[in-house]
Amino acid sequence: MVILLTGASHTGKTVLAQKLLEKLHYPYLSVDHLKMGLIRSGQTALTPADDEQLTEYLWPIVREIIKTAIENRQDLIVEGCYVPFDWRKDFDARYLDAIRFVCLAMTDSYIDAHFDAIRSHACDIEARLDDAYCTADRMKAENRAVIAGNEVAGERVTLIDTDWEKAIETLSDNL
Repeated sequence: MVILLTGASHTGKTVLAQKLLEKLHYPYLSVDHLKMGLIRSGQTALTPADDEQLTEYLWPIVREIIKTAIENRQDLIVEGCYVPFDWRKDFDARYLDAIRFVCLAMTDSYIDAHFDAIRSHACDIEARLDDAYCTADRMKAENRAVIAGNEVAGERVTLIDTDWEKAIETLSDNL
């Protein structure tokens, strides 16, 4: 099985991926690590700030990694922001049956009530070199876009509205 874990920035995708890795003992692919490897190696002129272009650049690579894992009957956790809303169009039923999709997003009210805590946990699993761009308004806009884009695509989004820890634990227990 491939667990495809995506969502808005700062929602806890990496924390959830780590919990799943420890629980299921599946290998884990961070799309952010792939992104930075390609950027740092000079394989692309894109920068970490080029979100839309990075999705177009990275998704074909990630898509084929997912297909390869499924074809080889290998389990894998794939975690990152760079998953297009219409990702399902790239897989036939044979692949889709082997993919569990999880998308995380926070409500405006959760961000308003917990913004300082969200920021304080930004580096719990991985060190962020520059988090200055992270404002409550930007975070709310990104989460709204993730919710709306996945809604249009017919995807389920796990909304974090009151208790982040409970949402993450529930997902970890049910995957």
